[in-house]
Amino acid sequence: MAELKLSESRDLTRIERIGAHSHIRGLGLDSSLEPRDVSEGMVGQTQARKAAGVILQIIKDGKIAGRAILLAGQPGTGKTAIAMGMAKSLGLETPFSMLSGSEIFSLEMSKTEALMQAFRKSIGVRIKEETEVIEGEVVEIQIDRPAVSGSASKTGKLTLKTTDMETVYDLGAKMIEALGKEKVQSGDVIAIDKASGKITKLGRSFSRSRDYDAMGPQTKFVQCPDGELQKRKEIVHCVTLHEIDVINSRTQGFLALFTGDTGEIRAEVREQIDTKVAEWREEGKAEIVPGVLFIDEVHMLDIECFSFLNRALENEMAPILVVATNRGITAIRGTNYKSPHGIPIDLLDRLLIITTQPYSADEISKILDIRCQEEDVEMSEDAKQLLTKIGHETSLRYAIHLITAAALNCQKRKGKVVEVQDITRVYSLFLDVRRSTQYLMEYQKEYMFNEASMVDDTDAMHD
Repeated sequence: MAELKLSESRDLTRIERIGAHSHIRGLGLDSSLEPRDVSEGMVGQTQARKAAGVILQIIKDGKIAGRAILLAGQPGTGKTAIAMGMAKSLGLETPFSMLSGSEIFSLEMSKTEALMQAFRKSIGVRIKEETEVIEGEVVEIQIDRPAVSGSASKTGKLTLKTTDMETVYDLGAKMIEALGKEKVQSGDVIAIDKASGKITKLGRSFSRSRDYDAMGPQTKFVQCPDGELQKRKEIVHCVTLHEIDVINSRTQGFLALFTGDTGEIRAEVREQIDTKVAEWREEGKAEIVPGVLFIDEVHMLDIECFSFLNRALENEMAPILVVATNRGITAIRGTNYKSPHGIPIDLLDRLLIITTQPYSADEISKILDIRCQEEDVEMSEDAKQLLTKIGHETSLRYAIHLITAAALNCQKRKGKVVEVQDITRVYSLFLDVRRSTQYLMEYQKEYMFNEASMVDDTDAMHD
């Protein structure tokens, strides 16, 4: 019994959270920006993905600022998935920030300040600086520990070599501690930043490759450095404009980034930072990396926010703006006027619009296959066909939700593969929107504050 509990606890540590779009790895395009049928978690939406690929190329070139793209389509047609695919394709170097249209309505800061911060988070600054480093292979580390503990600090010697020279350095207590933290030993190739004393382990020397069995498969082997031990190296730091704003506007500096206490940032601070960044650009010390700001449910923004976006997109430091909505012709929030997607006409005119189409039954089947793999669920072909039919008749999201529920039902009956009976069981337990609406229409009189019954009562009174 004890053994069983042990194995269960080990399995629990391997559980990872699976999100709605955790299966997306990219846009699934080839080198000529043509979409593959099924690739990187993306299925179908070939036209939308091809258009997103063109936008991606614009972003990577980084020459055009202030472009805005609208992803418009019915609910459950993969708009957020395309935005996530763009984020994954851009890589870590390009800033990508996401927010929902309702997130900016906060008591802590104004709407325009929240949008401005989101804009600044989406613009990266690549700062280059030269620093002196000592780079070499560790020959020997000698640490002299005092005989009586606490009476004196540790001292030691570090011998480093390159292919051309060898030098012995005296070590203080801080450097000994840093070497211990990095677990540096003889045979390691290390780099020491002279200004900060930071130690970076680059790998093991090839001369120690005979020790491979004792090291493990993750050990990285590198060549012993050549030339002088002391070198000048160019180091590149990537930060966003928002991070620079916070560091310069708060007394606790960069610690404010961790506490989340950013608050409203004054316009003067931003102007000074923009001037400084412009100077660095002229001197060749920095370059701007325009990123992407993705606003989901953009119809939730009001007329003031849309006016701000109009102005912000004209700035040369503006990122590429990607917005998504599932609304048709609806009211612009904050006005009595109606407009396509709930967006004012003057802003719509600036947008490149990408539409998404409903998925076919075949595409739904492929998406469900990918989700089954992602959620580690084995399903029989008959059950997949039934789930595809449910997804086609109700919605893709509803069908995806049923996968995990059916897997749990399968576990309960001690099965290993999800069968038709499991899908049928969870389909009867959890209603989709259509069946839920039908149920409400049948039992509307039983519910409180029901508008349909109130309309009936008023009609009866008029009669």
